[in-house]
Amino acid sequence: MLDYRFIAENLPAVKANIANRFMKADADAAAELFHKRTELTTRLQALQQQRNTNAAAMKGKLEADARNALIDEGKKLKEHIAAAETELAEAEKKLEAEVRRIPNMAHPEAPVGKEDKDNLEVKRVGEPSRFSFEPADHVKLGQDLDIIDFDAGTKVSGTKFYYLKNEGVFLELGLVRYALDILAKKGFTPFITPDVAREEILEGIGFNPRGAESNVYTLEGEDSCLVGTAEITLGGYYSSTILPKEKLPLRMAGLSHCFRREAGAAGQFSKGLYRVHQFTKLEMFVYCLPEDSGAFHEELRSIEEEIFTGLEIPFRVVDTCTGDLGAPAYRKWDLEAWMPGRNNGEWGEVTSTSNCTDYQARRLNIRYRDDDGKNKFVHMLNGTAIAVSRGIIAILENFQQPGGSVRIPRALVPYCGFDEIRRKEK
Repeated sequence: MLDYRFIAENLPAVKANIANRFMKADADAAAELFHKRTELTTRLQALQQQRNTNAAAMKGKLEADARNALIDEGKKLKEHIAAAETELAEAEKKLEAEVRRIPNMAHPEAPVGKEDKDNLEVKRVGEPSRFSFEPADHVKLGQDLDIIDFDAGTKVSGTKFYYLKNEGVFLELGLVRYALDILAKKGFTPFITPDVAREEILEGIGFNPRGAESNVYTLEGEDSCLVGTAEITLGGYYSSTILPKEKLPLRMAGLSHCFRREAGAAGQFSKGLYRVHQFTKLEMFVYCLPEDSGAFHEELRSIEEEIFTGLEIPFRVVDTCTGDLGAPAYRKWDLEAWMPGRNNGEWGEVTSTSNCTDYQARRLNIRYRDDDGKNKFVHMLNGTAIAVSRGIIAILENFQQPGGSVRIPRALVPYCGFDEIRRKEK
């Protein structure tokens, strides 16, 4: 969340940012509550000082009447202090709730817009694949090659679930290991994270675990949820921690299953593997000093580009517009791969990387001790190394061959153990 004082002192900018993000939050109410809290704190401190003065006076030699008067005054002060503490606690609770609704400030260069069509393309690597035949989409390819079974997934688990089988299993494992090896060489510590997190951690990261608009699966009877990304578990790893400055930056790579309700996600753009309720993802996460987060954001983006360049998949990079950033992100880059089977050929998001500055760190209370001896909030960044389901889409659709087989990108062959997936004989 944003700093309380920053909101009060930069109210016009904060309100403009909320409008540019097309979000609902009341910055005026937050500023009023901040000023109220300041007044209540000052009042409480004055009462506490009076109490201390009263207590000091009680230690002297006093006449009975004077002592009784001080005792009566002390009782009244105790009642006033208790009432003031209650009022202050209520104001602080309301202030925090109001501020949590306010999104992070957006980077000045982030394009202003409401949805992904307003994102700005900044780079393109490779050209859209062209075929001498009518290309199939990944759903047909997966079924014809007998590596994806959507029907069984629906029968057993419901819509938007699937089975991977045969070479599809090795393709998933190969993608994970390929990306993980790249990250290990770049100094990322590998983790396999829990698939469950407490609601307080989700809220700290910026996810809404409850309500009709939530994309999160909550566990009945538990104050916990299935995670939608390892960003949650990696970001919660150091919650309520003061990190030694000399240990920063921390680079982490987290492998997890991801569970998303995908409420309202229907139609051509969510067909097959593109939007599913469960998938595997390798996530990058960085804790760093505030002055370094811009450079680390570029590093995460360059790693994502390296991964997909190595896979020989055409992609473009877009600067995400304000309305599509999500509340925690200061700036976000998306990589969109060319998907020939998507609406007769379109770009589809495969990775993103966000600089969340100190927004999540304030909510999770993650700080570092600076050289001046003061505790300050770290900056936190995240980025997708590989979301396996979408990586599979891009591979199947871009590397399909005239006879219906699919060639495996050269970089993946050592991990998969084969260079082509061929149609099975019936």
